[in-house]
Amino acid sequence: MAKRQLVLEDGTVFIGEGFGSKRVSTGEVVFNTGMTGYQEVISDPSYCGQIVTMTYPLVGNYGINRDDFETVTPFINGFVVKEASDAPSNFRNEESLDHFLKAHDIPGIQGIDTRKLTKIIRRHGTMKAIISDLEPAAEHLAEKVRNLTMPTDQVKTTSTIKPYVVPGRGLRIVLVDFGAKHGILRELTKRNCHITVVPHDYTAEAILRLKPDGIMLTNGPGDPKDVPEAIEMIQHVLGKIPVFGICLGHQLLALACGADTEKMKFGHRGANHPVKDIKSSKTYLTSQNHSYAVREASLENTDLGLTQIALNDRTVEGVRHKNYPAFSVQYHPEASPGPEDTNYLFDDFMNMIKKNQKKHEEEAYA
Repeated sequence: MAKRQLVLEDGTVFIGEGFGSKRVSTGEVVFNTGMTGYQEVISDPSYCGQIVTMTYPLVGNYGINRDDFETVTPFINGFVVKEASDAPSNFRNEESLDHFLKAHDIPGIQGIDTRKLTKIIRRHGTMKAIISDLEPAAEHLAEKVRNLTMPTDQVKTTSTIKPYVVPGRGLRIVLVDFGAKHGILRELTKRNCHITVVPHDYTAEAILRLKPDGIMLTNGPGDPKDVPEAIEMIQHVLGKIPVFGICLGHQLLALACGADTEKMKFGHRGANHPVKDIKSSKTYLTSQNHSYAVREASLENTDLGLTQIALNDRTVEGVRHKNYPAFSVQYHPEASPGPEDTNYLFDDFMNMIKKNQKKHEEEAYA
């Protein structure tokens, strides 16, 4: 394998071996602490434009299979590992990690000290980086990376262009696609929902015309403040239709209700992040992937109540509207990869919709 380098904007250089695509690629370098689930990570649209580092030292050992994708087209800009297995072994394996990355033109680099890289990110925060050949010189590349302007259209890049339907006989759900994972669709179809997936910029008027029983705000990449049209849409549907937000959808719901968000130092990415439910005092293990968080202090003068917090850093993990049927969580209850402790939230969403329907029926007959 040819030698390649990973150069950070602060001038730090890691020399390793290239695999996957040979193209030069830039992006924010982030780390994921999951021991498994690299296929779901690579195909998660929330990583759009990022160079993902896996902290677990061996990646690719069970290959790539047809069942564990979270989107059809991966959007990551690079993949960094300590060791990429070239001899995967699993009964579901269909191709190697190297072959998959080549097919999707995603560059990878292995053989570097991912532990050191992770410590740098934890100490200094998320940084811009570049994966390239050994030429040109690292000093030149570091300067180039420092001057990079990061894109702000990741949601537009990952969202569906046109609406489409996943038929079902149950509750009618409009799923607003900000870069949705297939895991969310799987959980809704498991509950026999009739799902209409719409683009990120679908208007409130167009959504209400579909006569949904509930609205799902999905995960997605980037800064929630870069999607003002979604914030306006949420403001117009709140109180009319029950709403459930996940990850970016959670942040957008908070912004729509007058709260604020901020970029985290290095974010949460991985499985088994502990989250405490304030009402029940129960702690759940969750799957997470986000760079931004809702500022807890900003909830004070809104109609949102804090429902869950992260035990590692006390950041906001869940909110619920005090007057309308709407709630959201920062983590991924659909997992993929990760624990399924909070899968019950999809049932809570179904029950909230049915309770809202019953309320309207009673009001109609009163």
